Amino acid sequence: MVDQIPGWLDRQAYPYQSRFLPTRAGRVHYVDEGPRGGEVVVLVHGTPSWSFEYRHAIAQLSRTRRMIAFDHLGFGLSERPRDFAYTPEAHAEVLRDVVDGLKLTRFSLVVHDYGGPIALPLAAAAPERITRLVVMNSWAWRLTDDPELAKGARLAASGFGRFIYRWLNASLRLLMPYAYGDKRKLTPSIHRQYLAPFTSRDARERVLWTLARSLLDPAQHLGRLWEDRARLAQIPALIVWGLRDRALPPRVLQRLRQALPQARVEELAFVGHFPLEEAPTEVVRLLDGFLPSTADAAG
Repeated sequence: MVDQIPGWLDRQAYPYQSRFLPTRAGRVHYVDEGPRGGEVVVLVHGTPSWSFEYRHAIAQLSRTRRMIAFDHLGFGLSERPRDFAYTPEAHAEVLRDVVDGLKLTRFSLVVHDYGGPIALPLAAAAPERITRLVVMNSWAWRLTDDPELAKGARLAASGFGRFIYRWLNASLRLLMPYAYGDKRKLTPSIHRQYLAPFTSRDARERVLWTLARSLLDPAQHLGRLWEDRARLAQIPALIVWGLRDRALPPRVLQRLRQALPQARVEELAFVGHFPLEEAPTEVVRLLDGFLPSTADAAG
């Protein structure tokens, strides 16, 4: 159980009240900031990050919206149960428990990276519950459909991939800096907030490498999501995309346009895979202009 806030947490950068919600799989950490009874926005992170990546959006947008950001099991300040699968479909089930546990009936959804494959099935299953959808450098199909990305996925899922995830902390030490458009934006103080939850080699393998291995989609989770894309197309959507993303190159954006043909697209020319870390002011401005607010509803 996570009973205390760890000493490594930068409370100046992340000053929000930590809350915990029991689910069938484990205890989930989340923050819930902003006015109650108004417009709700659920923020879903990817790998290897946690809700810390949404700190700038929470600070600004919680003035007129109820902002809820949680950590997937195994990430951030959430519990890390040994018997949890840590696959995208398992994380998706926990997300449903979180939404039900918080009694959220209608809300906007913001996803980044693996947050898309984890959260978009919820939106596809009940698009009428989603007021607005924002997708940042993410995907909704089998990456193995792309020969170059398939090669990377097979490497990540291999024994060698398992080794470098466990022993070299590849996800955080190698891939995270690689995916930035400007590596200088990943300052040591910010990087520490992402490194700290994964000092354990076992955690790197069980939590991070499991998601890397799942890029091969053995459970057909991503294949089913692509088949449901027409349901996602019913939701007003915004795509925010860092064009210098080395992990998900611009051709991934082109396919995402096919999945969400109704979406407004904002391309960020000098940004990589982490838009809210690399261009927080610009991205928050885009979110503020797109997401409904409590003030709008009152007006």
